Amino acid sequence: MTAPLDDTKTAPAAEGPGMPKTFRAAVLRAPGEAMTIEDVEPGALGSRDVMVKIRAAGLCHTDLEVIDGSLRLGMPAVLGHEAAGVVTACGREVKGVAVGDHVILSWNPKCGDCFYCDQSLPILCDTFVANGPAGFAFDGRPRARLAGGQDLHQLMYLGAFGEYCVVEDQQAIPVPKEMPFDRAALIGCGVMTGVGAALNVADIRAGSTAMVIGCGAVGLAAVQGAVMGGAQNVVAVDLNEARLDAACGMGATHRINPKTDSVEELARSLTGGRGADVVLESAGNEPAFRLSVEAVRPGGEVIWLGKVDVEKDVGFRWGSLMQEKRIRRSSYGDTRPRRDFPMLCRKYLDGQLDLDGLITDRITLNEINAGFEKLRRGESIRSVIEFGP
Repeated sequence: MTAPLDDTKTAPAAEGPGMPKTFRAAVLRAPGEAMTIEDVEPGALGSRDVMVKIRAAGLCHTDLEVIDGSLRLGMPAVLGHEAAGVVTACGREVKGVAVGDHVILSWNPKCGDCFYCDQSLPILCDTFVANGPAGFAFDGRPRARLAGGQDLHQLMYLGAFGEYCVVEDQQAIPVPKEMPFDRAALIGCGVMTGVGAALNVADIRAGSTAMVIGCGAVGLAAVQGAVMGGAQNVVAVDLNEARLDAACGMGATHRINPKTDSVEELARSLTGGRGADVVLESAGNEPAFRLSVEAVRPGGEVIWLGKVDVEKDVGFRWGSLMQEKRIRRSSYGDTRPRRDFPMLCRKYLDGQLDLDGLITDRITLNEINAGFEKLRRGESIRSVIEFGP
């Protein structure tokens, strides 16, 4: 049973503009339903909590999985896990962030003390994994409720599809104030996942041939990460010609549409018959997973970024898995948010990272359902909700 929002372990809620009594948020009451814009009440801040006024939030496929029911979460819920904003209030023991800071939110808090944290695998942190499906904050308590008193669940410890959200201080990462909020938001999930997979996870070296399968937001970020990593050839693979155009604009040296040409043959033609050194899969479907292991060379590396329903079987030709190929799943690009988020902001501000080209729509909170319909139909790379100052 969940503890109440304002139990005795929390600091008293602040009055005034820093801690609103209510705010508007998009609430999902059941999978398959449209979200409704409702009044939400924040709980009192815990000692390590911060209140963030959301300025921009991206619409991600993971949110869509909850809407469609393939990713399970308690209901009613506020989704949204790719966001940026301004800190407006802090608990009494907050560290590393202050009122007025511009922040990107991280959806991967960690305890720092468990077996997996000791192995430098915060994405597998015991508390993170155990509490995530409940859809409450990292300590297992809700941080918001409906105006009528019902607790609200939060997707991935954030719940950023609202005017405000409450998170632990470790999740609010200060970034340069000159960074635009709509582009900063993308770093919190899609960009970090893609660039991080190329720079932090994959073994991309100068002269490598890297292939990216699926050129949505994560894939386009992976293309840019492969370029930053020094790959000589960066092969973009997608069924959508407009997305292949975008990939080439972001540094891909080759493009291919599997509907018309052989991906495996192109990979071999660039590498003396071997195949790609590294394949980064970000399409998230069974054919793409199979293609990733067929196109990589013997001894090469496959990084799976996409995903399907966790209960679904995915089949492979056994021979495609042999020859010392290395296959790894990566969920967040081995991110270290306090190191990586500011670094990616600097690369954007210095012109080394294209985030503008990832945004296809800027919408209001009231347009959120239409935005997800476009994402479902494959008509957008990233729609970003913009909130007022």
